[in-house]
Amino acid sequence: MIEQIVFYAFAAILIVAATMVITVRNPVHAVLFLVLAFFASAGIWMLLEAEFLAIALVLVYVGAVMVLFLFVVMMLDINIAVLREGFARYVPLALVVAILMVGAIGVTVGPANFGADKVAIPAPHAADYSNSQALGAAIYTDYLFPFEIAAVVLLVAIIAAIALTLRTSRQHKQPKTEMQLRARRADRVRLVKVSGTVEQQD
Repeated sequence: MIEQIVFYAFAAILIVAATMVITVRNPVHAVLFLVLAFFASAGIWMLLEAEFLAIALVLVYVGAVMVLFLFVVMMLDINIAVLREGFARYVPLALVVAILMVGAIGVTVGPANFGADKVAIPAPHAADYSNSQALGAAIYTDYLFPFEIAAVVLLVAIIAAIALTLRTSRQHKQPKTEMQLRARRADRVRLVKVSGTVEQQD
């Protein structure tokens, strides 16, 4: 009974925080509400006995990604009025897309596919159960091939990001090491004889 109360409390906080993320006008407040949504999601993960995922969500997203977002939002001078120009004309299309998404989610996770009669409630684990060990065993045995594909995709994304942002500037001259090693004194130094007589002008 207490687990259900805690679950509904975290779920309510998550829904309210997620709603405030897309409705508040201040971008800094939106980022802070998103942090609150991540904390509520971590609490739900803890109820599911997924301690590793809950800690990873807090450390990676709240501790790193959202702090970076917060600094970027606070440093940028975002003009909200310019961003909201022409917002009203996209409202009908947004409502249609939202209704389709809600319908698709309802069909996918509705009572026809989920519920106590469709999915058995997992039995609670013992006190010595390690979520990290179970997750590692599942990743490196049953899901090894998809895990390697995800790693390759992330590597390609990193290389693409570097290739897109690394642009050589015309004003920047990089030294050529091979030309410096082949340099000789005769190519760099030229001796010029200057006459010692100086003409004086009256």
